[in-house]
Formats: sequence, C-alpha cells, structure tokens
Amino acid sequence: MKLSDYIAEVTEYDFKVSLESKKPKSWLKSVSAFANGIGGYLFFGVDNDGTAKGLDDAQKTAEKISELIVGRISPLPEFKLDVFKEETADILCLKVESGRNTPYYYKADGITTAYIRAGNESVPAPEHVLNELILKGKNKTFDSSLTAFKKSDYSFTLMEATYLQRTGLKFEAKDYVSFGLTDKNGTLTIAGALLADQYIVYNSRVFCTRWNGLKKGSIFDDAIDDKEFEGNLIQLLNNSCDFIKNNSRVRFKKEERFRVDKPDYADRAVTEIMVNALIHRQYIHQGTEIHIDMFDDRVEITSPGGMFDGGNIQNKNIDEITSARRNPVIADLFHRMRYMERRGSGLQKIVAETEKLPGYTEKFKPLFVSSDSNFKVVLKNINYDILNNDEELNVGVNVGVNVGVKLNKTQQKIVDMIKSNKYCTMEEMASFVGVEKRTIERSIKTLKNKGVIDRSGSDKNGHWTVLIEDLK
Repeated sequence: MKLSDYIAEVTEYDFKVSLESKKPKSWLKSVSAFANGIGGYLFFGVDNDGTAKGLDDAQKTAEKISELIVGRISPLPEFKLDVFKEETADILCLKVESGRNTPYYYKADGITTAYIRAGNESVPAPEHVLNELILKGKNKTFDSSLTAFKKSDYSFTLMEATYLQRTGLKFEAKDYVSFGLTDKNGTLTIAGALLADQYIVYNSRVFCTRWNGLKKGSIFDDAIDDKEFEGNLIQLLNNSCDFIKNNSRVRFKKEERFRVDKPDYADRAVTEIMVNALIHRQYIHQGTEIHIDMFDDRVEITSPGGMFDGGNIQNKNIDEITSARRNPVIADLFHRMRYMERRGSGLQKIVAETEKLPGYTEKFKPLFVSSDSNFKVVLKNINYDILNNDEELNVGVNVGVNVGVKLNKTQQKIVDMIKSNKYCTMEEMASFVGVEKRTIERSIKTLKNKGVIDRSGSDKNGHWTVLIEDLK
C-alpha cells in the first residue's frame, strides 16, 4: 500500500519526519485529539509537504511509539502500527481509533490535558468541550442530565398541545419519565427544562437579524429587522421560521395561462434547518445562542457546537453521514412529533426541498460548514440574480406578512400618489408631499424594505407597484 492510498481514505492525519522521543508532546497531543474525535493517522518518516524521507529503524520506532502512548495517554486508546515502503523509504503508520472512553488525556510533568482537533491542529479542549467528552465517556448526554427544577413548578401547555396536534395523541403524565424529560421523582432534565413554557435555560436564545445588503454592519444603522427570541424549543422553532418568512418574499412570474410562485427560500428547508439547529446544538456552553443572519442574497443559520462525532461537514458526503445525536432526548421527542422525517436525513432534506424551487440551479445548492465550535447552513436566495438582472418579475408578499404596516405621513402620501399615478417621479413626489428629494429617497428605501412598494423597469420608463393594501 502506498502513502497516497492511506491519505485518500482518511480526513485526519499528521506527518512527522521522525519520532521526537525527547519531546513526544508534539505528536502525542494528536493521539489524544484523534481518540477524542473521529480517529486519525500519524505518518512517521514523512516531511510536512508529504515527501517520504524514511526511518532508519522502523521497528525500533514502532516499539518506542507504543511505549510512549502506553505511558503518556490515559485511558489507553485503541491504536495500530503498520510499516510499509514508499519506493525505498520505510514509512510507519500509526492509526488511532475514535474512542468511547473519552476524554483521552496526555499526561506529563504533573500536567493532564485533553486535546481535540481544530482544523489541522491539535489544541487543548475548551472547558465546555471537555465537559461534553466526560459525559460521552460515561455514556451520558447533556440533555439527559438532571437540573435543580421540579416539574410541578412549571407548565408544559405548548408542548402538550403541539404533541396532540402533530400526533393525535395526548401527552400522558407517564410520558415525562419514559421520554426522558423528568426522573421518577419529578426532577426535570435539561431536555425537560428546554420544553417548559417558562424560560429557564438561559443559553437557548435565538438572535435574528435582517441586514441591509450583502454583509453585516452596525446593528443600529444597517439592520432592517432585529429580534431576540427566548422561550421553549417549540416557541424558538416557530418564531425563528416566522422571522425568516417575514423577511423574505414570494415572487411570481406570469405565464400565459397560470402564475408560477417563486419563493426566495423553501419553507420546508428553513424548518428542517431550524429543527436541526435546535436539536443538535451545544447547550452546555454558557453564553451561546443560535444566530440567524439574513442578507439580500442569502440567509445564514449558525448554531453552537460542531459535528458531534468530530470532523468537518465540508469534508463529508452528506448522503453518507450516519446519525450522531448530541441531544438524543430532544431528538427523540421531535421525531415523535414528526418534525423529523428520518434520523440522519436532515441535510439531504434541506437540499431536496431547495431543489424543488422554480429556477433552481446547482449554484443555489445549500452550503454546510462546520468547525470545532459551530455549525453553519447557508441558504441562497433563489431570486437574487433575477432581481439584479432586472428581469420582468412581479413581487408578492407572503400571506400574513407585513399586513397592517404602519406608515408615517410622508410614507402614506407617497403610497397614495403611486396609487393615483404609478409613473410618478421622485421630483413629483417631493413637490406633492412638500419635502426635499432626499427625504423622498429615504422614505422610498424604507417602503421597499417593508415590502410596501416595488419598482419595475428603468428609472426613465419604469413604474411603481403598491404591494400591500392593508396599511395603517
């Protein structure tokens, strides 16, 4: 087997030109990180650029590696050593398996440290990751951990009503124990606390911003809409999906005998993203929240915590990903309520629903990016290119969105003038309202952002359209 054959089969590996036995931390920290993550390979006798240099005595090197792993890594991870030739050079391959008895520590000079992979480096595990590794090693999860809260002190009206609506079944008292929301004494687990009507898990919020343009700016000057949601998981799901829907549009194109609706984003894909974000996010890290950032051309949803089984999603085939659940209690309940069709298929569903949108091409395929600390999904606005190219496209507003928009006197006069003359100019508006043109320009921008009016065609030959009639 060749070096290139090994590398083609793995995503995590390090090269070492020789064995550093006097300073073994340089490579033993990678052994710790691989065992705490998805496993990996260390190649000895290979330069950083992948050039095979070879080892003088591969067998002796292998014995020293085994000795140092046994003496410095605790608990002992599962590993395998292979010697192979790359042309005339002897190469040693150390394969470290993903471990179950996490965390795996590197111990030396009275210091004990657990490492994880961050990109192509091995770094000390932050406290919240270390706590998660400890739970994993005990075959426990954070959402199943007990809190100091008693179920009798809280209500669960929304969860029980949603369960009945989506399953047709009544949520019984015994279900709280069998589903893992309380113990037999009525003490809430983290999962149970996250589903109470009252807001008692403070790092479960969702921050939402609709930015003006293609990048972030000042929340005070560049945000069209800005919301912070708190509450139980079902409230967060509903509010988050509504925010995205309220800040996007359903455009439509007239054909000869029918109309084709062209939503910016697929509703089902948005719901699937938010379900995944709420279920699989890391709740153990205090001071974190899910962020929804909407731009003219895309929406980005970022949740705390990378892939639970380690690695980066951008290096994986989403069709081959197996289900690894950070919060299995929450995941099981959402599955029962039919928010999830099938465990492990959420990312495929997001892509499939987006592909159904009229006008979809490969360039609009959703993006998935993860690191050791977060997971991001990017949905692209399928109408963005159309709007920029000034193609003839009518614009409609989602049902229930922006209904009853409040306007100031200047904005209302502009709308009234457009209704009477859709070809009116900004100069004519300024004269009619009795203000300067720059005031009209600012008001026009606000009306467009609220989805009240739209402009079709060129500045010279185009016309205005009033999109909402229910104005206050």
